[in-house]
Amino acid sequence: MTIPVLMVTGGSRGIGAAVSRLAARRGYDVCVNYSRDAEGAEAVVRDIQALGRRAIAVQGDVSDAEAVKVLFDSCDLQLGPLAALVNCAGVTGRLSSLAETTPETIRRTIDINLTGTLYCCREAVQRMSLKRDGAGGVIINISSPSAYNGAPGEFVWYAASKGGVDSLTLGLARECAEDGIRVNAVAPGLTETDLHASGGVPDRAVRLAPQIPLKRAATPDEIADPVVYLLGPGAGYVTGATLRVTGGR
Repeated sequence: MTIPVLMVTGGSRGIGAAVSRLAARRGYDVCVNYSRDAEGAEAVVRDIQALGRRAIAVQGDVSDAEAVKVLFDSCDLQLGPLAALVNCAGVTGRLSSLAETTPETIRRTIDINLTGTLYCCREAVQRMSLKRDGAGGVIINISSPSAYNGAPGEFVWYAASKGGVDSLTLGLARECAEDGIRVNAVAPGLTETDLHASGGVPDRAVRLAPQIPLKRAATPDEIADPVVYLLGPGAGYVTGATLRVTGGR
């Protein structure tokens, strides 16, 4: 029996790490991509290998097209043909109004969240497409509720990048349906990750929890479960969808 190979970008921490570990428990071999956190990526790899699955950690900045190609080639060489991709790599920059943020923050956020997702989807489709002698596959993009609420006063540039991810998800799903590739997105609500600290507001999850109908933030594992569900055969007729996992907010 062939073991499916999954790549998770931004897989060294937070939602990406949770997806990597859960997918391994569900039978995937995993390529854990990271940009800077080599130690975190190696810890995820060790956890996966302890489950009896194969795993590798591959450094690569998804905003760099050549680095993305090297990442995918490394996965091909070390694990085999790609069956699934989860695009988790993402940044927000420090929270502020648009007028007060920097051009560098805007550019970096778009480069990683949207352009990087486009680059990774492109490489995945080239390998998975039935029309290119691939075996088909699944792509899951990580979006955000900010794509439809705009995140005013916090990070409208991030919201714009995730709006682009939603458009990409729908368009690519329709474009690749006959290629044997399903494309969906998951839009996590408030989640307990270090993204808040990197945005300069480490207490944000606690502060905003009362606004959520379920009165708490999600754990990364609670986001990973619907992501891995969408990877599997139970979601075989689902494509072009964005699943909001927000606790009712």
